Amino acid sequence: MSKPWQTLDCVDTKEGKLELRQRGDSDFLILVGGRVLMSSTANRSELELARRTCERIEDPAPRVLIGGLGMGFTLRAALDALPAEAQIEVVELNEVTVAWCRGPLAGAIGNAVDDPRVTLTRGDVAARIGAIAESREQPRFDAIVLDLFEGPHDGDHPKRHPFYGQAALERCRRALRRGGWLAVWSEDPSAAFEKRLRAARFDVERERPGRGGRRHVIYLARKR
Repeated sequence: MSKPWQTLDCVDTKEGKLELRQRGDSDFLILVGGRVLMSSTANRSELELARRTCERIEDPAPRVLIGGLGMGFTLRAALDALPAEAQIEVVELNEVTVAWCRGPLAGAIGNAVDDPRVTLTRGDVAARIGAIAESREQPRFDAIVLDLFEGPHDGDHPKRHPFYGQAALERCRRALRRGGWLAVWSEDPSAAFEKRLRAARFDVERERPGRGGRRHVIYLARKR
């Protein structure tokens, strides 16, 4: 008989209650508004998103931006795939998520947030990307990894969506170095999103890691 879930922490957000739950020693869930946001035992696509992106980077001292910390597994996978000279900036909106990754989740992710290659920025990743895109002084990134809630959908407003709209993708392009990668996690494929990526002058790969069951989508888009 499986052990019951225990709620370790719960905070109010504009999307609803954000909860961290644990069962046993290493089984964790993060929920928002009662819906499972992520699981420590079902994260293959997130790991592959980071790994496949970072393995494509050719710069020996790469700069990578990750949007969304979550449980920290995407960050862990990126760290494992990148050299010691890499710099990773993680932008996370919720301060409590950082506390969880330094607390109950730290062992599961190998203390990823305290790796010396990592810089944590609290805030809106869309705003951070926009600031880089408009700056003439700040260096561009070799990769931008967006591991965010749900990902793009065909119903997204093509002009105004802050992460997946046409203007947002143009900002991502300007925030990347020549040949840089934009990597996006999605629950399901979106033909409209793929069309916008190509319109923003990205070469697009769509992959569905794993076999059987629910297989999420990862987009790997290279700046032309």
